Amino acid sequence: MEISEKELIIKAQAGDQVAFEQLVYNYDKAVLSIAMRFVRDTDDAKDIYQEVFIRVFRSLKKFEFRSEFSTWLFRITTNVCITFKSSKKEQVSVPLQAEFDEDNKEFGKVELVSDEKSPEEESLSNDLQTFIGNAVDSLSERQRITFVLKHYEGYKIREIAEMLNCKEGTVKKYLFDAVNNLRKKLKPLSAFQT
Repeated sequence: MEISEKELIIKAQAGDQVAFEQLVYNYDKAVLSIAMRFVRDTDDAKDIYQEVFIRVFRSLKKFEFRSEFSTWLFRITTNVCITFKSSKKEQVSVPLQAEFDEDNKEFGKVELVSDEKSPEEESLSNDLQTFIGNAVDSLSERQRITFVLKHYEGYKIREIAEMLNCKEGTVKKYLFDAVNNLRKKLKPLSAFQT
């Protein structure tokens, strides 16, 4: 018989180490994925991952089921990412391309570059990713984490708002500003399009 997530949480809150380990197992890949996409450094992502689950362990008794556990966990994750980034005072690179459909006021797909390339294409792709990464570096942490959660992790605006503890309109503004800022920074790339 499989135990429900709520039962796992209650057991973990009561000090059951196995239940806590199962919660970690259920979410470890998602937390590591968000961290990795935010910092693009394996060691830093592992540090964030560790800090997230330390905070979850310390705060789990305070979790009152007012939201989904995943929302609460990912709110901690986004806060740790932002705090970590601020404390490192380094630039973060996230290679991405995004489109904003101004007519429909929607964000398009993020497209990743194919893995099958010639050496020349690979070199150009690396240069392009560096250029795009530098453009992303210019985004504020809130814009960057919102963009990563939406376009890489696939969360809905409502879910991101819950994670960031803000209104949906604020998330939309972060996304809109991120795309506009990226467009300005990536404008020189349009010269290479044929």
